[in-house]
Amino acid sequence: MAKKYWLIKSEPDVFSLDHLKNCPDQTEHWDGIRNYQARNLMRDEMQEGDEAIFYHSNAGKETGAVGLSRVVSESAYPDYTSWDPKSKYYDEKSSEENPRWVMVDFKWRAEFPKLVSLQDMKKADNLDGMLVIKQGQRLSIQPVEKKHFVEVCKMGGLKASEIKALGL
Repeated sequence: MAKKYWLIKSEPDVFSLDHLKNCPDQTEHWDGIRNYQARNLMRDEMQEGDEAIFYHSNAGKETGAVGLSRVVSESAYPDYTSWDPKSKYYDEKSSEENPRWVMVDFKWRAEFPKLVSLQDMKKADNLDGMLVIKQGQRLSIQPVEKKHFVEVCKMGGLKASEIKALGL
């Protein structure tokens, strides 16, 4: 299958790009997704090697694309936080026997030299049609076209040689 491109959103006070960078092997599972459409994208479409723009949401002036990560799990697997009554992501209808939610593992790839704000994305003619700039598009996981992905990397200050070195 061809590599796919994504935008993943997280509130930086909950889990930031720096958090991911500081995890062992710069890798962590992406848990707590409790939206069926986002879950289905992870479960049915994400695959090992896919690339993702890491987007800090609800961060005031710091809201926007901040860097890159890569899917490193072979496929989605059950989100065990949904079975833990002590977890903020607990779902009483989910169980080991009948898991309702899934997660994938992401690895840190790069930090953008500069933040790409939502306002900057909306102003960029080259990003026409990108989901994150559409009104009401709040999904925490969104597909991204490769041309948009590369454009956001450029807007974030990555040089052409750096983008090429990342295999994009």
